[in-house]
Amino acid sequence: MARARFVVHEHAARRAGLHYDLRIEMDGVLKDWAFRKPPPIEPGVKRYGVQQEDHDLSWLDFEGEIKEGYGAGTMKIWDKGEYELLEMDKEKMVLRLYGSKLRGRYILLRFKDGWLFFKTGV
Repeated sequence: MARARFVVHEHAARRAGLHYDLRIEMDGVLKDWAFRKPPPIEPGVKRYGVQQEDHDLSWLDFEGEIKEGYGAGTMKIWDKGEYELLEMDKEKMVLRLYGSKLRGRYILLRFKDGWLFFKTGV
């Protein structure tokens, strides 16, 4: 299966506080989930997040200061790389990530009004 790109931004937003945005390339846009804590590097650690609006692909390489609006603040790349989509339906996405920090099999699972993100293996 062909690989697409992903990025994780560490976002110190003035209004929303420090959080991490997982953005994966899909259907010509970046699908986006926001998490309060860094993404899990080891199995057994789960992060709860909320899906955000899609972003333009130009965000893949963005680092810097957002001057205005809800997301105003400093954003830097925490990790980036490629991924393979292994499985997907309305409730679950199974990904294999090839980043410098996030490497291996991960799951995004719909949970109540948000999503759980966790690593399941290498």
